[in-house]
This record gives sequence, C-alpha cells and structure tokens, in this order.
Amino acid sequence: MLEEFKKFALKGNVVDLAVGVIIGAAFGAIVNSMVADIIMPIIGAITGGLDFSNYFTGLSKSVTATNLADAKKQGAVLAWGSFLTLTLNFIIIAFVLFLVIRLMNRLKAKEEAAPAAPEKPTKDQELLTEIRDLLKAK
Repeated sequence: MLEEFKKFALKGNVVDLAVGVIIGAAFGAIVNSMVADIIMPIIGAITGGLDFSNYFTGLSKSVTATNLADAKKQGAVLAWGSFLTLTLNFIIIAFVLFLVIRLMNRLKAKEEAAPAAPEKPTKDQELLTEIRDLLKAK
C-alpha cells in the first residue's frame, strides 16, 4: 500500500497540481496586497477618502461602533465593504489568469503552426542519393 501511495504521490500530475496550488496561494497574497494597498486607497482618494474595508451595516441595535472591528465585538454586522474588496480581488485574479492563459494559448498555437525544420539526411540516405544521381547521369 505504501508503494502504491508513493507511485501516486510522485506522478507528474500530482506534483504539478501541488506546485500550481502553492504558486496560486502566493499569487493570491500579491493580488490581495495590490488591492488593499494600491487600488483601494486610489479609489478612496478619488471618492473622497472612502475606505471600503470599514463599511458595514449593523444587524442589531447594540452595534454603535464606527469601525468594523469594534462593531463585530458589539454584535452581528453585515460587512459588505469587506465583501466588495474580496470581490474586487477575485475579479483581478480571474482577469490576470485569463491574460496568462490567453498568452500561453497564443504561444502554443505559434509553436504548433511553425513548420518543423526538415531533418538532415543520414549518412545512408546521402550515399543512396549520390548513387541515384550517378545512375541517372549514366
């Protein structure tokens, strides 16, 4: 059973999938930082200082706080600003993945469309060609 698991775990597809998940997680962290640290502050500056991550709606009368962290301590809140930020993260990730896959497909299509260079004839083929040419000449 251990040998069978070893064969499964070391298959190319499993290793490729693991690498993809790890790179995807790292890429997700980069996109999260880009949205939180670059895009959302720019949107906030354009819209007069809006910070979407702190937007929420209290679901009970006991929620009187003005920021999300304190409001969550007071009771149930609908944190729609965080949802908006995560939705923007998803859209950016999906768009970048679309661009990467599109580029890969174009490169693959160019590679397939390019005709392969003809193979150099072997020594035997060269000798047979010379013999044929000599016979034709006679």
